[in-house]
Amino acid sequence: MTTPVLIFVLACAGLIGLVVGSFLGVVIFRVPAAIALRRESRCPQCDARVRPQHTVPVVSWLALRGACADCGNPIPVRYPLVEGATALAFAGVTWGVLRAGAAEAPIAAGGWLAASLVLVALLYLVAISITLLFIDLDVHRLPDSIVLPAYPVGFVLLGTASALAADGAAIVRMAIGMVALYLFYALLRFIGTGGMGGGDVKLAGVLGMFLGWLGWSTLLLGALAAFLLGGVFAIALMVSRRATRHTRIPFGPWMLAGAWLGIVVGPALGAG
Repeated sequence: MTTPVLIFVLACAGLIGLVVGSFLGVVIFRVPAAIALRRESRCPQCDARVRPQHTVPVVSWLALRGACADCGNPIPVRYPLVEGATALAFAGVTWGVLRAGAAEAPIAAGGWLAASLVLVALLYLVAISITLLFIDLDVHRLPDSIVLPAYPVGFVLLGTASALAADGAAIVRMAIGMVALYLFYALLRFIGTGGMGGGDVKLAGVLGMFLGWLGWSTLLLGALAAFLLGGVFAIALMVSRRATRHTRIPFGPWMLAGAWLGIVVGPALGAG
């Protein structure tokens, strides 16, 4: 792929990410509040309907100077932050899949269709990762409505890509990773003191599925990194006296951060 074509593809991925990020901002706010996603967008302060020209990702927030056009109340900076982060993540994942598709199994062996399925699966994981990150930080919950659909979506997309590449080993790793991480987190919840929630257990299975499909080194690093990153953060909070041993710290964000660290770094470690 020539450089101009690559730039065009990545730009398109980023634009799609902006649009998806705009939707994710709505999901992050509405799902914990049990507000229907189909409801038209309104200002939570004055209930004024958001005009179509004020729904352009990032640009509208900047043009309105971060305030509602009707009542002037602030619009949280989270909205453009989520939109921008999703755009960058979509472009980054697209670049990674394109690079892997040129040289690495199981993506390369399955051709463009397998690579497309892998890309869609990873972009889906990006979307739910960003959504769950902010929801867990806000309300210490990982909603089933977001976590559970990831099982069939991930299994169908990645399983089909493996079938196209005639790579049965990837399907086995995917299943082992899913079951192993789910059971491990379930055990931690069973023997723990309440710090590990049911949502963490369900998310562990999803992450194990994706990490396992990508490789053993990715699975191992992604699983261990969650505890390392979360532990360092917890120690830093206690040292700074911003938390105690009894302070509840959401673990979902560290599971997601660890998983993405495994996805980015794991394949290189396995190749080494």
